[in-house]
Amino acid sequence: MLRDRQWRGWIAASAVLAIAGALSAPAGLGLHYVFKPVTTLLLIAFAWRSEDPHGLRPGVITGLLFSLVGDVALMLPIDAFVVGLGAFLLAHLAYIAAFFRQARPRSVVIAWLGYGLLAAGVLSLLLPQVPGPMQGAVIGYVVVLTGMAAFAFGARQRGGAGLAVGGALFVLSDGLLAWDRFASPLPLAPLWVLSTYWAAQGCIARSIAAEARRG
Repeated sequence: MLRDRQWRGWIAASAVLAIAGALSAPAGLGLHYVFKPVTTLLLIAFAWRSEDPHGLRPGVITGLLFSLVGDVALMLPIDAFVVGLGAFLLAHLAYIAAFFRQARPRSVVIAWLGYGLLAAGVLSLLLPQVPGPMQGAVIGYVVVLTGMAAFAFGARQRGGAGLAVGGALFVLSDGLLAWDRFASPLPLAPLWVLSTYWAAQGCIARSIAAEARRG
């Protein structure tokens, strides 16, 4: 059986190729189209192979599968942003379901308040730039995203500190994506958005293995 280090190497190499393809578009789009879904598929395989003494795996894999749908929707040469947003919303709900039983309520409440204040500040800047019909969907997504990050923080005693880091990185990645799309284009946006995104997903997938090592 492959060791965790080998899996991490494959995932990192695939992510680098996907990001390189996006940065070298249009010439590198073929590379991006192949390795963006492959990176998430490798994360799914990594999560699947892990032991699961505390029942995190079903929710985490479900979240990764919905994330895969979102990955494909957001990379297509058509405007499928709403489809991608819906897929990632379902992914975050799956992660919340995975972390729910392991999370400490007080930690969740404190973290959600903190993330909520941060999100409110960002939304106050971004929302005027979001098309009117999409504003409700964006607000709903932000509520679920910050909830996922809060539950990840609350479950860190079982899933490891990396789980809280993963939730925070997901908030950062989505914030960068939203800023690039609605406010002002970011230089090297695929590098910042995708590197933080896959780091977040890697931390979440690895939480299962962390549980197994302590179990």
